[in-house]
Amino acid sequence: MSTLLFIVLIALSGLITGGLARLLLPGPDPMSIFQTMLIGVTGSLIAGLIGYYAFDREEGPGFFLAIAVTVGLVYAARKLRERGAEHDGTLR
Repeated sequence: MSTLLFIVLIALSGLITGGLARLLLPGPDPMSIFQTMLIGVTGSLIAGLIGYYAFDREEGPGFFLAIAVTVGLVYAARKLRERGAEHDGTLR
């Protein structure tokens, strides 16, 4: 498999994972497509580490664990954004 194809598949996987996580966590979320893809890839990588070390699975964490971790990352990103807006005085 070529390197370019691998990068495109990782990006597409991150976009799907990030998009599903954002759909499962309702509420306003001004995130770009690139940010959604990046948070999806990050969630998948963290889920892979959890799956490898905690469950001793070498074939991958599974799609549902990747979605669950990504939902947690989306939630954390929202809370950090709200906290930053509070300190800037732009919220309320």
